[in-house]
Amino acid sequence: MRAIWKGAVSFGLVSIGVKLYSATEEKDIRFHQVHREDGGRIRYKRTCQVCGEEVSYDDIAKGYDIGGGEMVILTDEDFAELPLSTSHAIDVLEFVPAEQVDPILYNKAYFLEPEGTATKPYLLLRDALTDSERVAIVKVALRQREQLATLRVREGVLLLNTMLWPDEIRKPDFGFLGEDLKVRPPELAMATSLIDSMAGDFQPDEFTDDYRAALQEVIDAKVEGREVVQPEEVEEAPAAAVDLMAALKASVERARAARGEGGAAAGGGAGEPTPITAARSAQKKAAGTAAKKAPAKKTTEKRTAEKKTAAEKKTTTKKTQPARKTAEKKATKAAKAPTKKATPRKTA
Repeated sequence: MRAIWKGAVSFGLVSIGVKLYSATEEKDIRFHQVHREDGGRIRYKRTCQVCGEEVSYDDIAKGYDIGGGEMVILTDEDFAELPLSTSHAIDVLEFVPAEQVDPILYNKAYFLEPEGTATKPYLLLRDALTDSERVAIVKVALRQREQLATLRVREGVLLLNTMLWPDEIRKPDFGFLGEDLKVRPPELAMATSLIDSMAGDFQPDEFTDDYRAALQEVIDAKVEGREVVQPEEVEEAPAAAVDLMAALKASVERARAARGEGGAAAGGGAGEPTPITAARSAQKKAAGTAAKKAPAKKTTEKRTAEKKTAAEKKTTTKKTQPARKTAEKKATKAAKAPTKKATPRKTA
């Protein structure tokens, strides 16, 4: 790493020489603008709007628009003459509990390294911050701008977090904040249950930038001349849930099943639930219930028809049985009757 600033932490009457390093780096894949036909880089010229000439960096100054077409021009000398007491110092203003600093104020992070003989006082400040469980509120000037910042300990190193000024935080002004809408206690209880079922310890290494990985795969495929593998289909956000309680309940069951805590879907390979899938789960469940009811109705009708047919057959059988028995009796009687002998005729 390369130090981007050198100065000292002013801690009461103690001065701690330090070097400042960027603690983070962007991993986004960057592209150049090129000509689609031949791949040539696109270049932009810095030209003056008044005279039309191309201007070099040395001839460029900063201008502040005061309106009415007038501009106040400031040079590097003007900035150098500003009375910044923190130009080469990190002034500690006070020590506060870390939870009192709203995370929205945090901007950029920098590591501090002790310089020269400043190692011992550096370690002293580090250990004191750790024992007190507080962070230091400081002022520092970086890139010709004075900034508010905090000093805290991370992995045995002092970390400087620059902060936004309070007037740089926007106020949310949304219509729903003035509406008289209330959440029902059962809904709140179910939402709390969902949060509990999805609770865990934050492990940053478990999360990955899937989009960046897919984009890198496309670039590698292009370089190697092989077929580009299409990324997996991204699920569309479902429509808003009509039945909020059903969506919450389905989400809780899915979360518990994913954690192996039982439930109808346990062991079914369901993924980790998210709020965006809650409505979809509820809709699928409702569709499944409707599908089950329809066959049940058809089965009932079928059974009724079968019973009716059986009854009709039984009635017909009862009617035909007496007639059949009478015919059988007559046939038997006729067979048993003795045959009359023929009377011989007298001859004259």
